[in-house]
Amino acid sequence: MGTTTKKDGYLTGKLLLATPAMGDPRFHRAVILMCAHDENGAMGLMVNHSLPGVAFHDLVKQLKIESDIMIDFSALHLPVMNGGPVEAARGFLLHSIDFHREETVTVDDAYGITGTLEALKDIAAGRGPDHLLFILGYAGWSAGQLDQEIQDNAWLVVDPNPEIIFHANPDEKWPMAVRSLGIDPGMLSSLAGRA
Repeated sequence: MGTTTKKDGYLTGKLLLATPAMGDPRFHRAVILMCAHDENGAMGLMVNHSLPGVAFHDLVKQLKIESDIMIDFSALHLPVMNGGPVEAARGFLLHSIDFHREETVTVDDAYGITGTLEALKDIAAGRGPDHLLFILGYAGWSAGQLDQEIQDNAWLVVDPNPEIIFHANPDEKWPMAVRSLGIDPGMLSSLAGRA
């Protein structure tokens, strides 16, 4: 077999779904879009745990973002998501690939991440992406840690679906993603009590 530079085995662009074997309660029924995964570690954004009591329009007000056009941010009903336990005050805009700034990191051919105030100003000016989530914090793994968790059956891996990521109710994202694997979420949940 020769050596290959292909990223076989890496999960950038995939969704991770927490299983009942996930022992960390911060990731209970988590759906995480993997933004980076290589031999040095992994980084992902949880897309289904909204932060209670934190509204996007309030954050925009606190950051004193203004626009020449009238945008009613409260009408967007855009929740602020808890992306994970690392750097919980750091904001990320997860968006469709139709939006790009110099600092945007492209996850794959469908998703990008931009983490700047300028991106929020673009949204305020009506130049934002078609689809977006605003996320605070992220999930991170050291080298080999995620691979071990997958071997321990803590995560299922599924192809991403923009409908699940951007449009589904946060409480419905995990069961929808599990069903996309052909698994009844109730059956998976019932395995939690049988260790």
